[in-house]
Amino acid sequence: MQEWTREQWEEQVKSQEKTAFYLYTPMCGTCQVALRMMDVTEQAIEHVSMGKANLNYMEQLAYDFEIESVPCLLITQNGELVEKIYAFQSVPHLFEKILKKY
Repeated sequence: MQEWTREQWEEQVKSQEKTAFYLYTPMCGTCQVALRMMDVTEQAIEHVSMGKANLNYMEQLAYDFEIESVPCLLITQNGELVEKIYAFQSVPHLFEKILKKY
């Protein structure tokens, strides 16, 4: 999964029908498990643009989108934030959430 800056994510949101932006911190053990699930999800769902970012370097994004904890997945569709996920649960759960029509 490619590391994105906020600007790269915003460009993807503008240019893609749907995006999934995974936010984490390096010292978070749950984030490491979630990253493995996101890697599998990204390989299986190629038509959705997915990226990740270390939230430690995105303080303003955390504030703007009221990120309460990590891991966090921001899903956008047609330029709008449609879902914020904190409980990743499983790969099938992520498939369902990312592929959902909002």
